[in-house]
Amino acid sequence: MPLKLRSFFIFFMVLISGIAFAQEEKSYRLCCIAFYNLENLFDTINDPLINDEEFLPEGKNSWTAKRYGEKLDHLSTVIARIGTDLSPDGPVILGVTEVENRKVLEDLVNEKGIRLRNYQIVHFESPDRRGIDVGLLYQPAYFRLLNANAHRLSVPDEPGYRTRDQLVVSGICENDTLYFIVGHWPSRSSGEKVTLPYRMAAAKLGRIIVDSLLTVSPRAKIILMGDLNDNPTDKSVEKELGSTASRENATDGTLFNPMTQLYKKGIGSLAYRDAWSLFDQMILSPALVHGDLTSYRFYRVRVFNERFLAQPEGEYKGYPYRTYGGGVYLGGTVIIFRYIFICTRKLIKIRSYSPLMFLRNSNASNTELTGSMASVSLDCVSFSLQWRGFLFT
Repeated sequence: MPLKLRSFFIFFMVLISGIAFAQEEKSYRLCCIAFYNLENLFDTINDPLINDEEFLPEGKNSWTAKRYGEKLDHLSTVIARIGTDLSPDGPVILGVTEVENRKVLEDLVNEKGIRLRNYQIVHFESPDRRGIDVGLLYQPAYFRLLNANAHRLSVPDEPGYRTRDQLVVSGICENDTLYFIVGHWPSRSSGEKVTLPYRMAAAKLGRIIVDSLLTVSPRAKIILMGDLNDNPTDKSVEKELGSTASRENATDGTLFNPMTQLYKKGIGSLAYRDAWSLFDQMILSPALVHGDLTSYRFYRVRVFNERFLAQPEGEYKGYPYRTYGGGVYLGGTVIIFRYIFICTRKLIKIRSYSPLMFLRNSNASNTELTGSMASVSLDCVSFSLQWRGFLFT
C-alpha cells in the first residue's frame, strides 16, 4: 500500500508593528506564529494509562533513548530556523500536536538550538486513546500568558468516544490581546466518510469556542491552528467551522483561511499516491484581516521547505523525511510546519533615526541594536523593520 507522507512544507504567519524610521519611511514589528505536528513525540517510558507500547525500547518501533534524542535534536533544529529571515528569534508562538506529555515538551525546549528562547509550555492531558495531546509554546519576552484551558470533544450518541482536546490560550503580545485555539481533529484512519462526523463535531466545537470569544469581544483576534485532517475546502472547515478564502468575505464572524489558496495551488501537508492534501491549517478571525496597522494584523503566510526536510534518495525522494516510513526507522526530521506573519502597530513618524525608538519591548531587557540585515516589503511599500535588536531595511 502506498505510504501516506506528511509534507515538508511549513507555513508561518507574521504580526507586524510599525514605527517611522525616517521622514518618508515606515517600519513595522514582526512576530512569527507557527504550527508544528511533532509526529508521535513519545518518550521511552511506559505509561500504563495510554497506548504507547509501540514507542518503547522493546516495542514495535524499537524506540530507544538514542532515537528519542535524535528526534529532539532534529525538531529543535527546524524550530530554530523557522521564520528567522524576517524575525530573528523565530516563532513567538508555536502550536504543537502529537505530544505524549508535558515532559517531552520540556525536553524539547531545553534542546541547545532553542534553549535561549526560554519557551514556556501550555499543556493539558487529553483523553485520547493513543495518549497524544496538543500544546502551545511561547516566548515570554514577547507574550504574556493570561489564560489557558482545554475543551473536551463530545460526540452525540458516543459517550465513550475519546480524542484530543482543543486548547485555548490567551495572552498579551505588544499590548494586543491574542487568542489561540490549537486542535488535532479526528483522523481518517477508518475511512474519510466513516470518520467525517467526528471531524464535523470537532469543527462545531471550534466554532463554539470562536463564537464565545467573539460574543465577549466582537473584534477578538483569534488564530485557530492545527492538524484538521480535512482540506480547506472540505465541509467541516468551510461550512461547519465557517471559513472563507476571501479576505473581503471574512466579516461578521466568518473566518479567513489563507491556506485555501495554497491548497488550490497544489501545496499540501500530506502526500498519498502523489496527490497532496492540506490538513495543517491556520485560520484567522476578521479582526486580524481588516483594519489599519495600529494593532496586530495578518501580513502573510509562508512555507518552510528547505531541502534537508525531504528524503534525499529512494522511491520517495523529495517526499517528507519522516522519523519512520513503512515501519522502517528513517531518522528524518518531522515536517508539518505552518507559520504566519502578522503585522501590528504603525507608530508616529520621526525626522531622525534614534536606535532607542526601536527597542520598545514590554518584557525583554538589555536589548542591543545588533544583528543581520534583510529586506522586506508590505503592500508594495518599502519599510525598515526591527525585531529585538535586529534592524531590517
